[in-house]
Amino acid sequence: MSYTEQIVAQLKERIAQFDTTATVSEIGTVIEVKDGIARIDGLDRAQAQEMLEFPGGTFGIALNLEEQTVGAVILGESRHIKEGDTVKRTNRIMSVPVGDELIGRVVDAVGNPIDGGKELKTKEYMPVERIAPGVMTREPVNRPMQTGIKSIDALIPVGRGQRELIIGDRQTGKTAIAIDAIINQKGENMVCVYVAIGQKKSKVARVVQKLKDAGAMDYTIVVVAGASDPAPMSFLAPYTGVTMAEYFAYNGKDVLVVYDDLSKQAVAYREMSLLLRRPPGREAYPGDVFYLHSRLLERACNLTKEAGGGSITALPIIETQAGDISAYIPTNVISITDGQIFLESTLFNKGIRPAVNTGLSVSRVGGSAQTKPMKKVAGSLKLQSAQARELEAFAQFSSDLDADTKKTIERGRRITELFKQPQFAPLKMEEQVASIYALNAGFYDSVEPAEVGAKETSYLNFLRTTKSALLEQIKGGAWGEEVENGLKDAMKEFTK
Repeated sequence: MSYTEQIVAQLKERIAQFDTTATVSEIGTVIEVKDGIARIDGLDRAQAQEMLEFPGGTFGIALNLEEQTVGAVILGESRHIKEGDTVKRTNRIMSVPVGDELIGRVVDAVGNPIDGGKELKTKEYMPVERIAPGVMTREPVNRPMQTGIKSIDALIPVGRGQRELIIGDRQTGKTAIAIDAIINQKGENMVCVYVAIGQKKSKVARVVQKLKDAGAMDYTIVVVAGASDPAPMSFLAPYTGVTMAEYFAYNGKDVLVVYDDLSKQAVAYREMSLLLRRPPGREAYPGDVFYLHSRLLERACNLTKEAGGGSITALPIIETQAGDISAYIPTNVISITDGQIFLESTLFNKGIRPAVNTGLSVSRVGGSAQTKPMKKVAGSLKLQSAQARELEAFAQFSSDLDADTKKTIERGRRITELFKQPQFAPLKMEEQVASIYALNAGFYDSVEPAEVGAKETSYLNFLRTTKSALLEQIKGGAWGEEVENGLKDAMKEFTK
């Protein structure tokens, strides 16, 4: 073959191998960008909630689909994006990574690790916006989710699959209750997701360290949208958290999700809406701010075996201003949830911690979310506490009180003291039952109210060391004459 023929053969081979398929990607142009919001021209086929790619690898979400333009929020730093930049469609609805690899990690609102650990290699992604499970795929809430806090587990019980709001002013211990609940899930075969919305990163770092110290990061995912992050990250973080939780729930696991806190998400959403030029309504919030929280919290559920068999328990946190629970966002979330734990700054300042107002707090699941032993011992406790509080208020105006009134007030003081509990020290259900049974039997009546806590600690230590079999019986749900007699004998032994 001559040299010319060789060249011709090579050219024919190259032409035959040449790829003529064109790669088509729909692109648009940024016509305006400010405060983390971009208006884009040319993306006629963009879908709602679709991820858009901006220059520099930054992503955004298409939210406003208008006649001529698309309004998008930018997830991350937006200073490098300018007018005239090219924006690409990804044809992918906003999704985040899910899977076992996330457990023990701290991630941002789009699922990128921010804890300095190794790269995440998750195989699965799930869209952040999903329709909540329907009525036929849900079961009644009838299994307890123990928080380890006596006043809550006894009087305001939370069940697996319930949505229980934690509400109160700033600095009243809302996060402390949620963190205690996470720590108490050790050994309970439960995955926990803690979502920090608009929190200082130094505070989140302290929380993560506490969880590590307690061994709780072994079953916990932390999703962070920091105070210095753009508003769209605070808007997205709760949906990211519940999406990660749904992966485990649909695979048969029980999950606890804490949203700390949703008032900051509402403020971030208001900021985004106003910048997207959506009409403001009451307190300048957009009209769909109720839907913002309802479509998030409706995803908490107790699934049937056919639907996956897991559950998602939600503990949303709302911050009030001067105890005003009649404001727009508090009333919205109260109407969505199955009860609330109301924390009062006056109780907190008196040294009653956790500062739970047992009169205003309620659980709409109630005794269904309690074990038999807890139901038996805690039955009349809320009524006793309320009666004592009422009588104490009247007793301020009278010097001479009859014996029954004095007895009721004294019992109320001891209930208050018994419900005081140090932070990061949750109690197991069987220990709570033993302590409350002792209260009902008048075990603490012989000591001054201020000494109740010390006596309880000594008594529980005594039970742990000498009556572990009895505690195991209560843990297993046993209750009857044998258990009651065992507790009576234990009190007599301890008194001797």
